[in-house]
Amino acid sequence: MEFKRIHHVAIIASNYEQSKAFYVEKLGARILEETYREHRDSYKLDLELAPGVQIELFSFPNPPARPSQPEACGLRHLAFAVEDVEAAKVELESRGIEVEPIRVDELTGRLFTFFADPDGLPLELYEENGY
Repeated sequence: MEFKRIHHVAIIASNYEQSKAFYVEKLGARILEETYREHRDSYKLDLELAPGVQIELFSFPNPPARPSQPEACGLRHLAFAVEDVEAAKVELESRGIEVEPIRVDELTGRLFTFFADPDGLPLELYEENGY
């Protein structure tokens, strides 16, 4: 078996409409398909951020809260490769998204920063020139 790439990341939202607006209107994700599953009282929204980069956004009645911030066991954060972290930070802030100060990765020397989705899920911008 050979893994080719990560196909998608699944996120469960506490407020589906708020998270849908965040990922579509503020981050610019393209809606591929939206499905309401009546038997689960749940939405599944397939989003594309870039070719080959997909998020599945789910709603479920009364999902449990995330146990803590990034140091909890499990998925720590979701990172997006961008060509220019400074420009991406300015763009997100112009859309009303609070973004942390830019830092330098001590191992790679590359710039990165964090912001959060409506549920506080940590999202990272990581500078990757020539990706």
